Amino acid sequence: MRGFEPFQLAHLLDILIRLGMAVLLGGIVGWERQSERKPAGLRTHMLVSLGAALFVLSGTLAGPDDQGTSRIIQGVIAGIGFLGAGEIFAKSYLPEGNVEIKGLTSAAAIWVSASLGVMAAQGLWLVGIMGAGLAYLVLWGVKKLE
Repeated sequence: MRGFEPFQLAHLLDILIRLGMAVLLGGIVGWERQSERKPAGLRTHMLVSLGAALFVLSGTLAGPDDQGTSRIIQGVIAGIGFLGAGEIFAKSYLPEGNVEIKGLTSAAAIWVSASLGVMAAQGLWLVGIMGAGLAYLVLWGVKKLE
């Protein structure tokens, strides 16, 4: 991926496949959240995964600085916490003055979706597929056990 020439069809196809894989992997997690009627559903998880992939690709395509890409990944990991916190915070305030904490699982799913986008952007598709499958299993299967 280094030394990217903007008009080489093979590179553009590789980028499209990586971004498409990010959307697909985020969609797997988002599908389960959507089926549970959670506010952060299919589109949210797909966009989170795509956004993470775009950030990582921007560092990867910019040049041979692996430390720069590492810093971008660290920023995605930290930054996605704000979106997750919003998911939790939106459900925490009750008019009676009581606090009920909800949304932790959805926040964690958003975080996982971002990591799936990072995997796709790095070309680690098998790891991403396994991660998406395990995330779905945890969200759907473990809920059945609870």
